Amino acid sequence: MSVAEDKKKRKATLTSRLALWRPLVQSVFAMVWLAPGLRMHTMCSPVFHCHACPLATFACPIGVIAHFSALQTIPYVAIGVIVIFGALFGGFMCGWVCPFGFLQDLIGKIPTRKFTLPMWAGYFRYVVLLLLVLALPYWLGEETSWFICRLCPAGALESAVPNVVKAMAAGAEDIPWPSTIKMVILGVFLVAVFFVRRPWCTVFCPLGAIYGLFNRVSFFLLRFNRKDCIDCKNCRSMCQYGGRTEIRIPSGTCNRCLAGEKCHAVSLGTVLDRPDE
Repeated sequence: MSVAEDKKKRKATLTSRLALWRPLVQSVFAMVWLAPGLRMHTMCSPVFHCHACPLATFACPIGVIAHFSALQTIPYVAIGVIVIFGALFGGFMCGWVCPFGFLQDLIGKIPTRKFTLPMWAGYFRYVVLLLLVLALPYWLGEETSWFICRLCPAGALESAVPNVVKAMAAGAEDIPWPSTIKMVILGVFLVAVFFVRRPWCTVFCPLGAIYGLFNRVSFFLLRFNRKDCIDCKNCRSMCQYGGRTEIRIPSGTCNRCLAGEKCHAVSLGTVLDRPDE
């Protein structure tokens, strides 16, 4: 076995071992972002969640950006946090760190028939980012019904529902009922999550859209080595989200979950590695 082949084999073994640790890593980070009693909302996290959740530790970067857009000013700290983590990890933030993505992964393990969405559906996330996070709040202000936080299923699930339950349990006369459209969106999401893997992440998440832009240039990345591909097409069944690995991996739609790590043409590395290594 040549030195290059031995190095590839060791990398593949490392990637396989890392994939087994993914649920544990997600659990640890979930405890960081959702820590009971610890409120640090003046600090912005690098993951998607509702800062109004009773358990939320940090502020949500998308909520912060939308809020500042409504104020027609620039949220330098939130942008800086996203750029730093995006430049380092890209889509790994979605696949390994995000608590809302982890929740969808857990529900997705329930044995129901799963449908695969076309890869182009992932680009709708940029529509959500441009319209609901940036443009409409900037033009119409924070009170618009199209403000991202008024529609977000994470906000409904993590904040609105717990607040309603808490008020009802306390016998309060004034129940903080969320809007009808927000509850409809939550209902659609809760149904979809049983039949589509990560429906929010795949089609709507504006933060995932931003991190996806870093997939080609982040320090830690996945690389598809075309010269090692034997065109067996097995990678299309390995990827839980479907599609051709050589197209999905460098695209903004891959969340780096390492489900396709068994493909010997896929390698985990850094931007410092040469493509032919």
